[in-house]
Amino acid sequence: MPTEKPFHHRASPALKQTNKPFKSKHATKNALKDKSKGKVKRVSIKNQVKALPTKADRRNTAKQQQQKRREALFKANRFFDGLFGAPKIVAVIPLCPDVKSYNAVVHIFGSINQTAPSHTKGVVILNAERFKQKVQFILLERNFIDILDACKVADFIVFVMSAEVEVDNFGEQCVKAIQAQGVPTVIAAVMHLELQSPKKRNDVKKSLLSFLNYFFPDEEKIHSLDVSQEALNVLRTICTQLPKNVHWRDTHPYMLADDVGFDANSEDENFGTLRVTGYARGNPFSANRLVHLQNFGDYQLIQVTSSPVSSEKANNEMAMDIKVLDVPVPDLQETLVAENEPDFMSNDQTWPTREELDEVRTTSMNSEDIPDAIPGTTPKRVLKRVPRGTSSYQAALREYMEKLSKQQRDDLEFPDEVDTPIDMPARTRFQRYRGLQSFHKSPWDPYENLPVDYSRIFEFSNYKRAKNRVLREASTEVVKTGQRITLHVANVSKAILEIFNSSRPFVVFGLLRYEHKMSVLNFIVTRNSEFEEPVKSKDPLILHCGFRRYIVRPLYSENTQGGKRTNNVHKFERFFNLGRTCMATIYGPIQMGNLPVMLYKDTGDVNAPILVATGTFTNVEPKRIIAKRICLTGYPFKVHKKSAVIRYMFFNSDDVSWFKPIQLTTKYGRTGHIRESLGTHGYMKCVFDAPIGQQDTIMMNLYKRVFPKWNSTILWRGGLEGKVEENNVQVITKEMDTQQ
Repeated sequence: MPTEKPFHHRASPALKQTNKPFKSKHATKNALKDKSKGKVKRVSIKNQVKALPTKADRRNTAKQQQQKRREALFKANRFFDGLFGAPKIVAVIPLCPDVKSYNAVVHIFGSINQTAPSHTKGVVILNAERFKQKVQFILLERNFIDILDACKVADFIVFVMSAEVEVDNFGEQCVKAIQAQGVPTVIAAVMHLELQSPKKRNDVKKSLLSFLNYFFPDEEKIHSLDVSQEALNVLRTICTQLPKNVHWRDTHPYMLADDVGFDANSEDENFGTLRVTGYARGNPFSANRLVHLQNFGDYQLIQVTSSPVSSEKANNEMAMDIKVLDVPVPDLQETLVAENEPDFMSNDQTWPTREELDEVRTTSMNSEDIPDAIPGTTPKRVLKRVPRGTSSYQAALREYMEKLSKQQRDDLEFPDEVDTPIDMPARTRFQRYRGLQSFHKSPWDPYENLPVDYSRIFEFSNYKRAKNRVLREASTEVVKTGQRITLHVANVSKAILEIFNSSRPFVVFGLLRYEHKMSVLNFIVTRNSEFEEPVKSKDPLILHCGFRRYIVRPLYSENTQGGKRTNNVHKFERFFNLGRTCMATIYGPIQMGNLPVMLYKDTGDVNAPILVATGTFTNVEPKRIIAKRICLTGYPFKVHKKSAVIRYMFFNSDDVSWFKPIQLTTKYGRTGHIRESLGTHGYMKCVFDAPIGQQDTIMMNLYKRVFPKWNSTILWRGGLEGKVEENNVQVITKEMDTQQ
């Protein structure tokens, strides 16, 4: 007998209860108001479950990405391909004293049965018809500045080493500098390997590769240029491989000069128009922007014209269709004005400036006004023994360095501690300092008590947003990359043409908008562990920032982890100590992008500077507060639980009353404040948050904002003829002479 299915009763829809909408307990007035207006309830997308992409979607996304990569690769290859394509720039650098770049290029020419040109310096062009490619070799000698300039524009770097002589200090210094400023594609080569026995050749290659892998870990092979097949492999790598991008230089237009001409002005023959011809690289050039000539500064452009090359199909005749590609627009052209003019009438400050006081002293003080020295008060000159053969300058420099060294030791042992003067009130000596309850959170107005120099600089309301806008504008200019053009530079001194040497690389960089204006620049720099001498704030150094070189006197401050903090206050560092990463601040022309930074100490020899620090450019921020801290110390005289009598911090009761609102701290972590003054000799009664010991030290931290020194950023003109017009050693000598 089949089982019967159970009967389920279903209620009729008519019997279902429906509540009246206007009597809903969960409806608010705004909800009812929106409903009455006919608004539709929005569905929140926050909690929606995203649909997983289908197989067709994933395939379409991969296809689009592949197409983008193909287009980028085709665009990059098209830049070098063809009869009129730009040649690949190869910097040939000898790292050992017994090898020469010309001999290395001769072997590369010989690998395709071509004869190298007779000149052993300058630029050599190889037309490799086998690879349908042109290669532009820069034959470099052992000149440090030329090597750095060539590597800034090179697509490939060929390091030439020797199988007999090791890489010396100069070669190692060049490799470190190239690594710090940004590295294109690197190729390692060795010469004189045939002079070694066959059993030792592999060991020599392994040794040289181990040295190079310390700086460039990706390198896997060293080519022997003495062997024709390996020299051909070097050329094949250059012609077929796409060079790496160096981001900081690709954001700027740049050019390696093939030809330089000069047209004198009719009014003054010492000035005229400089014509620089070469292939445009990086971002497009613009006639409205300035160009930077290394060692000479920034200049305006008159126009940009095309400069076509000769063609074998046209019987090696120069095509005459020279066109004007771009001319400046008067309203849009960048001016050479780098500073703002201060408006002293709008300033409420009535005190005379330092310049005015100096002017009054020089005009009012005559030789007759200077009183004679009192007999017996002239300090005697102290004579010190120095090694035989030491000059007066070397002795003065040695004494100066011994005195920086002593200050650094004191700063490491007693950081920021100063002695309270006895002969003058502390409230007068430290009147520019203030106390902060919290160094990280206490408010500090960045526009308070600014120096006159701050009225000369330019400031961005939002530097990051302005930088992105400028970089977008730079990629849409008229003169496209890859063309052979001529830059007509206006009002250039004839001395540039006289100094120009075709055997040395001559590089022209285009500036972006605002990069000629002065502002406050910040760099993150890391101390070189191999340089052990003390480095003090405001010491003169040579700054290599991208394609610019300056003599600077940076201020060092702590590199705050996590950004600006609440009040954007950062502690000033008197010394740039070993193992530290600091923020260096200077006045200088604005930069756009993350440019590499190198700080060198000048030794008087252009080829032997000492690397002090490396880093990157950070931002342009005049509102960054650098606070110099001083620490006044006192010692307990009598202690009773949380109360104590402190002495030796001040020496009169008025100073105690003046500094009474400032918080006190102790060496063992206690905090307190001054309650009252005791007597007339600076004793004071203080109360702390916990009992203190008799051996504790009482400290009062005071802060003052410091600024870089104006006119301390000077264009460095070294390396023109292997000499320095005025190097930092001479600057130090002048300072020591003025102090004596």
